[in-house]
Amino acid sequence: MTSLAVRPIALAGFAFCVLMMAVALGLEHIMGLEPCPLCIFQRVAVIAAGLVLGIAALHNPSGKVGKVIYGLLSLAAVGTGAFVAGRHVWLQGLPADEVPTCGPGLEYMMDILPMQEVVAMVLTGSGECADIDFMFLGLSLPAWTLIGFLLLAIAPLRILLSVKIWSVKKS
Repeated sequence: MTSLAVRPIALAGFAFCVLMMAVALGLEHIMGLEPCPLCIFQRVAVIAAGLVLGIAALHNPSGKVGKVIYGLLSLAAVGTGAFVAGRHVWLQGLPADEVPTCGPGLEYMMDILPMQEVVAMVLTGSGECADIDFMFLGLSLPAWTLIGFLLLAIAPLRILLSVKIWSVKKS
């Protein structure tokens, strides 16, 4: 496998993050869909992945260490977002009698609780996160976001795969 430059891969991933955020903001500000706490956490993951990939594109590391660091950091952000989106899809699939009750809003929780408790409460879910406000081609927005994260994972995985860890001598 030839060692590819990080810049084009990272730029493609960064552009995909920009597209994901543009869709999210368009749905919020044009269509009037308010994001629930899990949606907001997914946005944070997209922004984090976009920042890492954007910096990787600017830096364009040629060494193994830089590629591994950018690859792992962006993969961690993407993996976190995919986990939250998967949790959101799971929550939306619960029967109505098993959906958690609505809790306080995210802003209120952030004001009074430590971040660790806020994250735990949000991941536990609330009734508002189980609502399906919009469907496209039979899938809810969290399902599309999960698909987006899985596609986005190609960029950090490609960066990591571009690192030659073992060298094989040809005889």
